[in-house]
Amino acid sequence: MTSPSNYSSAPVSEFLLICFPNYQSWQHWLSLPLTLLFLLAMGANAILLITIWLEESLHEPMYYLLSLLSLLDMVLCLTVIPKVLAIFWFDIRSISFSACFFQMFIMNSFLPMESCTFMVMAYDRYVAICHPLRYPSIITGQFVAKASAFIIARNSLLLSPVPILSAQLRYCGKNVIENCICANLSVSRLSCDNFSLNRIYQFVAGWTLLGSDFLLIFLSYIFILRAVLRFKAEGALVKALSTCGSHFILILFFSTILLVVVLTNVARGRIPMDIPILLNVLHHLIPPALNPIVYGFRTKELKQGFQKLLQRGL
Repeated sequence: MTSPSNYSSAPVSEFLLICFPNYQSWQHWLSLPLTLLFLLAMGANAILLITIWLEESLHEPMYYLLSLLSLLDMVLCLTVIPKVLAIFWFDIRSISFSACFFQMFIMNSFLPMESCTFMVMAYDRYVAICHPLRYPSIITGQFVAKASAFIIARNSLLLSPVPILSAQLRYCGKNVIENCICANLSVSRLSCDNFSLNRIYQFVAGWTLLGSDFLLIFLSYIFILRAVLRFKAEGALVKALSTCGSHFILILFFSTILLVVVLTNVARGRIPMDIPILLNVLHHLIPPALNPIVYGFRTKELKQGFQKLLQRGL
Protein backbone atom coordinates (compact mmCIF):
# COMPACT_ATOMS: atom_id res chain seq x y z
CA MET A 1 0.00 0.00 0.00
CA THR A 2 1.36 3.38 -0.90
CA SER A 3 2.16 5.72 1.94
CA PRO A 4 -0.25 8.63 2.45
CA SER A 5 0.76 12.01 1.25
CA ASN A 6 0.25 14.36 4.16
CA TYR A 7 1.11 17.61 2.44
CA SER A 8 0.64 17.20 -1.27
CA SER A 9 -0.50 20.01 -3.52
CA ALA A 10 -2.36 17.57 -5.80
CA PRO A 11 -6.12 17.14 -5.29
CA VAL A 12 -7.06 14.20 -3.08
CA SER A 13 -8.68 11.28 -4.95
CA GLU A 14 -8.94 8.88 -2.01
CA PHE A 15 -8.68 8.87 1.77
CA LEU A 16 -7.02 6.54 4.24
CA LEU A 17 -8.98 5.53 7.34
CA ILE A 18 -6.93 5.15 10.53
CA CYS A 19 -9.35 3.63 13.02
CA PHE A 20 -7.52 4.08 16.32
CA PRO A 21 -4.63 6.52 15.90
CA ASN A 22 -3.33 6.00 19.46
CA TYR A 23 -4.20 2.33 20.00
CA GLN A 24 -4.15 0.58 16.62
CA SER A 25 -3.62 -2.75 18.38
CA TRP A 26 -7.28 -2.48 19.52
CA GLN A 27 -8.52 -3.54 16.11
CA HIS A 28 -7.14 -7.08 16.53
CA TRP A 29 -9.12 -7.54 19.76
CA LEU A 30 -12.27 -5.89 18.40
CA SER A 31 -12.44 -7.64 15.03
CA LEU A 32 -14.05 -10.86 16.30
CA PRO A 33 -16.82 -9.36 18.53
CA LEU A 34 -17.65 -6.76 15.87
CA THR A 35 -17.90 -9.49 13.23
CA LEU A 36 -20.21 -11.54 15.47
CA LEU A 37 -22.38 -8.47 16.18
CA PHE A 38 -22.54 -7.69 12.46
CA LEU A 39 -23.65 -11.24 11.61
CA LEU A 40 -26.19 -11.12 14.45
CA ALA A 41 -27.60 -7.79 13.21
CA MET A 42 -27.90 -9.02 9.61
CA GLY A 43 -29.34 -12.41 10.58
CA ALA A 44 -31.83 -11.14 13.17
CA ASN A 45 -33.18 -8.38 10.91
CA ALA A 46 -33.41 -10.76 7.93
CA ILE A 47 -35.37 -13.27 10.03
CA LEU A 48 -37.68 -10.51 11.27
CA LEU A 49 -38.36 -9.25 7.74
CA ILE A 50 -38.98 -12.76 6.39
CA THR A 51 -41.32 -13.57 9.28
CA ILE A 52 -43.39 -10.41 8.73
CA TRP A 53 -43.41 -10.95 4.97
CA LEU A 54 -44.53 -14.60 5.04
CA GLU A 55 -46.90 -14.56 8.02
CA GLU A 56 -50.20 -13.00 6.96
CA SER A 57 -51.30 -12.32 10.54
CA LEU A 58 -48.42 -9.83 10.80
CA HIS A 59 -49.52 -7.79 7.78
CA GLU A 60 -50.52 -4.87 9.98
CA PRO A 61 -49.32 -1.23 10.14
CA MET A 62 -47.32 -1.72 13.35
CA TYR A 63 -45.26 -4.52 11.80
CA TYR A 64 -44.85 -2.63 8.53
CA LEU A 65 -43.23 0.17 10.55
CA LEU A 66 -41.04 -2.37 12.30
CA SER A 67 -40.02 -3.71 8.87
CA LEU A 68 -39.04 -0.18 7.83
CA LEU A 69 -36.90 0.15 10.97
CA SER A 70 -35.19 -3.17 10.17
CA LEU A 71 -34.48 -2.08 6.59
CA LEU A 72 -32.96 1.20 7.79
CA ASP A 73 -30.83 -0.71 10.30
CA MET A 74 -29.58 -3.12 7.66
CA VAL A 75 -28.68 -0.40 5.14
CA LEU A 76 -26.90 1.67 7.79
CA CYS A 77 -25.03 -1.35 9.08
CA LEU A 78 -24.04 -2.57 5.60
CA THR A 79 -22.79 0.89 4.65
CA VAL A 80 -20.47 1.27 7.65
CA ILE A 81 -19.44 -2.04 9.22
CA PRO A 82 -18.04 -4.03 6.22
CA LYS A 83 -15.46 -1.27 5.61
CA VAL A 84 -14.53 -1.26 9.30
CA LEU A 85 -14.08 -5.05 9.24
CA ALA A 86 -12.03 -4.79 6.02
CA ILE A 87 -9.66 -2.48 7.88
CA PHE A 88 -9.49 -4.79 10.89
CA TRP A 89 -9.10 -8.07 9.01
CA PHE A 90 -7.23 -7.13 5.82
CA ASP A 91 -5.76 -3.68 6.57
CA ILE A 92 -7.66 -2.19 3.58
CA ARG A 93 -7.65 1.43 4.73
CA SER A 94 -8.18 3.30 1.45
CA ILE A 95 -11.61 4.55 0.46
CA SER A 96 -12.41 6.45 -2.72
CA PHE A 97 -13.56 10.06 -2.70
CA SER A 98 -17.08 9.18 -3.93
CA ALA A 99 -17.47 6.14 -1.62
CA CYS A 100 -16.50 8.25 1.38
CA PHE A 101 -19.13 10.91 0.72
CA PHE A 102 -21.76 8.29 -0.12
CA GLN A 103 -21.11 6.70 3.28
CA MET A 104 -21.37 10.16 4.85
CA PHE A 105 -24.76 10.71 3.19
CA ILE A 106 -26.12 7.37 4.45
CA MET A 107 -24.92 7.98 8.00
CA ASN A 108 -26.24 11.56 8.17
CA SER A 109 -29.66 10.77 6.69
CA PHE A 110 -30.44 7.27 7.98
CA LEU A 111 -29.91 7.97 11.69
CA PRO A 112 -32.58 10.73 11.64
CA MET A 113 -34.74 8.38 9.54
CA GLU A 114 -34.60 5.92 12.44
CA SER A 115 -35.58 8.57 14.99
CA CYS A 116 -38.42 9.67 12.68
CA THR A 117 -39.57 6.03 12.41
CA PHE A 118 -39.59 5.80 16.21
CA MET A 119 -41.71 8.95 16.25
CA VAL A 120 -44.27 7.44 13.84
CA MET A 121 -44.28 4.21 15.89
CA ALA A 122 -44.94 6.27 19.04
CA TYR A 123 -47.90 7.91 17.28
CA ASP A 124 -49.12 4.44 16.30
CA ARG A 125 -49.06 3.33 19.96
CA TYR A 126 -50.70 6.60 21.04
CA VAL A 127 -53.66 6.06 18.69
CA ALA A 128 -53.90 2.36 19.62
CA ILE A 129 -54.10 3.09 23.37
CA CYS A 130 -55.76 6.51 23.55
CA HIS A 131 -58.18 6.12 20.60
CA PRO A 132 -58.59 2.35 20.09
CA LEU A 133 -61.94 2.62 18.29
CA ARG A 134 -60.51 5.01 15.71
CA TYR A 135 -57.25 3.07 15.26
CA PRO A 136 -58.34 0.99 12.21
CA SER A 137 -59.49 4.11 10.35
CA ILE A 138 -56.41 6.24 11.21
CA ILE A 139 -53.49 3.79 11.11
CA THR A 140 -53.96 2.13 7.73
CA GLY A 141 -51.66 0.75 5.05
CA GLN A 142 -52.00 4.06 3.22
CA PHE A 143 -50.92 5.91 6.37
CA VAL A 144 -47.81 3.71 6.64
CA ALA A 145 -46.95 4.32 2.96
CA LYS A 146 -47.28 8.10 3.35
CA ALA A 147 -45.33 8.06 6.63
CA SER A 148 -42.53 6.02 5.03
CA ALA A 149 -42.33 8.44 2.08
CA PHE A 150 -42.22 11.38 4.51
CA ILE A 151 -39.46 9.73 6.61
CA ILE A 152 -37.26 9.10 3.57
CA ALA A 153 -37.93 12.41 1.79
CA ARG A 154 -37.59 14.68 4.83
CA ASN A 155 -34.25 13.36 6.00
CA SER A 156 -32.75 12.79 2.56
CA LEU A 157 -33.56 16.31 1.37
CA LEU A 158 -32.67 18.18 4.56
CA LEU A 159 -29.43 16.32 5.28
CA SER A 160 -28.08 15.78 1.77
CA PRO A 161 -26.41 19.26 1.91
CA VAL A 162 -24.01 17.90 4.57
CA PRO A 163 -22.06 15.54 2.25
CA ILE A 164 -22.59 17.90 -0.70
CA LEU A 165 -21.01 20.84 1.16
CA SER A 166 -18.21 18.58 2.38
CA ALA A 167 -17.54 17.24 -1.13
CA GLN A 168 -17.36 20.81 -2.51
CA LEU A 169 -14.42 21.64 -0.23
CA ARG A 170 -10.91 21.66 -1.65
CA TYR A 171 -8.81 18.72 -0.41
CA CYS A 172 -5.22 19.40 -1.31
CA GLY A 173 -3.26 18.33 1.74
CA LYS A 174 -3.49 15.57 4.31
CA ASN A 175 -5.64 12.60 3.25
CA VAL A 176 -5.55 10.52 6.45
CA ILE A 177 -8.92 10.37 8.25
CA GLU A 178 -8.42 9.63 11.94
CA ASN A 179 -11.62 7.63 12.18
CA CYS A 180 -13.06 4.27 11.13
CA ILE A 181 -15.82 5.96 9.13
CA CYS A 182 -16.23 9.02 6.93
CA ALA A 183 -17.77 11.25 9.61
CA ASN A 184 -18.42 14.77 8.35
CA LEU A 185 -16.14 16.65 10.73
CA SER A 186 -13.35 14.07 10.52
CA VAL A 187 -13.27 14.50 6.74
CA SER A 188 -13.90 18.25 6.57
CA ARG A 189 -10.97 18.95 8.89
CA LEU A 190 -8.67 17.72 6.10
CA SER A 191 -9.82 20.39 3.63
CA CYS A 192 -7.84 23.48 2.73
CA ASP A 193 -11.00 25.62 2.93
CA ASN A 194 -13.09 26.97 5.76
CA PHE A 195 -15.78 24.41 6.64
CA SER A 196 -17.74 26.47 9.21
CA LEU A 197 -20.89 26.51 7.06
CA ASN A 198 -20.80 22.71 6.78
CA ARG A 199 -20.35 22.28 10.53
CA ILE A 200 -23.11 24.79 11.42
CA TYR A 201 -25.59 23.28 8.93
CA GLN A 202 -25.02 19.74 10.22
CA PHE A 203 -25.46 20.89 13.82
CA VAL A 204 -28.63 22.93 13.18
CA ALA A 205 -30.32 20.50 10.76
CA GLY A 206 -29.36 17.36 12.65
CA TRP A 207 -30.44 18.55 16.08
CA THR A 208 -33.60 20.23 14.75
CA LEU A 209 -34.74 16.95 13.20
CA LEU A 210 -33.66 14.72 16.08
CA GLY A 211 -34.97 17.19 18.68
CA SER A 212 -38.40 17.50 17.06
CA ASP A 213 -38.66 13.70 16.74
CA PHE A 214 -37.79 13.06 20.38
CA LEU A 215 -40.09 15.87 21.55
CA LEU A 216 -43.04 14.29 19.72
CA ILE A 217 -42.07 10.86 21.07
CA PHE A 218 -41.96 12.29 24.60
CA LEU A 219 -45.36 13.95 24.19
CA SER A 220 -46.87 10.73 22.79
CA TYR A 221 -45.73 8.79 25.83
CA ILE A 222 -47.01 11.49 28.19
CA PHE A 223 -50.47 11.14 26.64
CA ILE A 224 -50.16 7.34 26.69
CA LEU A 225 -49.22 7.39 30.37
CA ARG A 226 -52.16 9.66 31.21
CA ALA A 227 -54.54 7.36 29.37
CA VAL A 228 -53.07 4.23 30.98
CA LEU A 229 -53.46 5.67 34.50
CA ARG A 230 -57.19 6.09 33.83
CA PHE A 231 -57.64 2.37 33.16
CA LYS A 232 -59.54 0.78 36.00
CA ALA A 233 -59.06 -2.85 34.96
CA GLU A 234 -55.64 -4.16 36.02
CA GLY A 235 -55.42 -6.45 32.97
CA ALA A 236 -56.00 -3.53 30.62
CA LEU A 237 -53.21 -1.57 32.30
CA VAL A 238 -50.71 -4.43 31.95
CA LYS A 239 -51.69 -5.03 28.32
CA ALA A 240 -51.36 -1.34 27.43
CA LEU A 241 -47.91 -1.10 29.02
CA SER A 242 -46.81 -4.32 27.32
CA THR A 243 -47.78 -3.11 23.84
CA CYS A 244 -45.43 -0.14 23.99
CA GLY A 245 -42.78 -1.60 26.33
CA SER A 246 -40.57 -2.93 23.52
CA HIS A 247 -40.84 0.32 21.62
CA PHE A 248 -39.90 2.39 24.68
CA ILE A 249 -36.85 0.16 25.42
CA LEU A 250 -35.52 0.62 21.87
CA ILE A 251 -36.05 4.41 21.93
CA LEU A 252 -34.34 4.67 25.31
CA PHE A 253 -31.40 2.59 24.11
CA PHE A 254 -31.08 4.50 20.81
CA SER A 255 -31.20 7.91 22.51
CA THR A 256 -28.83 6.88 25.32
CA ILE A 257 -26.12 5.66 22.95
CA LEU A 258 -26.58 8.77 20.78
CA LEU A 259 -26.22 11.00 23.86
CA VAL A 260 -23.06 9.16 24.98
CA VAL A 261 -21.55 9.56 21.49
CA VAL A 262 -22.34 13.29 21.48
CA LEU A 263 -20.95 13.87 24.99
CA THR A 264 -17.73 11.99 24.26
CA ASN A 265 -17.26 14.03 21.09
CA VAL A 266 -17.84 17.26 23.03
CA ALA A 267 -15.24 16.16 25.60
CA ARG A 268 -12.87 15.01 22.87
CA GLY A 269 -9.94 17.04 24.22
CA ARG A 270 -10.23 15.47 27.69
CA ILE A 271 -10.46 11.81 26.69
CA PRO A 272 -8.50 9.71 24.17
CA MET A 273 -9.90 10.27 20.66
CA ASP A 274 -10.12 6.49 20.21
CA ILE A 275 -13.05 6.30 22.67
CA PRO A 276 -15.44 8.46 20.56
CA ILE A 277 -14.33 6.56 17.44
CA LEU A 278 -15.17 3.20 19.06
CA LEU A 279 -18.53 4.48 20.35
CA ASN A 280 -19.37 5.83 16.90
CA VAL A 281 -18.79 2.41 15.36
CA LEU A 282 -20.83 0.68 18.08
CA HIS A 283 -23.70 3.13 17.58
CA HIS A 284 -23.99 1.89 13.98
CA LEU A 285 -23.89 -1.76 15.08
CA ILE A 286 -25.47 -2.43 18.49
CA PRO A 287 -28.97 -0.92 17.86
CA PRO A 288 -29.39 -2.89 14.59
CA ALA A 289 -28.40 -6.06 16.47
CA LEU A 290 -30.72 -5.44 19.44
CA ASN A 291 -33.83 -3.98 17.76
CA PRO A 292 -35.15 -7.23 16.22
CA ILE A 293 -34.15 -9.27 19.29
CA VAL A 294 -36.01 -7.00 21.73
CA TYR A 295 -39.14 -7.02 19.54
CA GLY A 296 -38.84 -10.75 18.85
CA PHE A 297 -38.67 -11.71 22.53
CA ARG A 298 -41.24 -9.20 23.81
CA THR A 299 -43.91 -9.37 21.08
CA LYS A 300 -46.19 -12.39 21.32
CA GLU A 301 -47.42 -12.18 17.72
CA LEU A 302 -43.88 -12.13 16.32
CA LYS A 303 -42.86 -15.14 18.39
CA GLN A 304 -45.92 -17.05 17.23
CA GLY A 305 -45.28 -16.09 13.61
CA PHE A 306 -41.67 -17.25 13.81
CA GLN A 307 -42.74 -20.55 15.41
CA LYS A 308 -45.25 -21.14 12.60
CA LEU A 309 -42.53 -20.59 10.00
CA LEU A 310 -40.26 -23.06 11.78
CA GLN A 311 -43.06 -25.63 11.87
CA ARG A 312 -43.70 -25.17 8.15
CA GLY A 313 -39.99 -25.57 7.42
CA LEU A 314 -39.75 -28.73 9.50
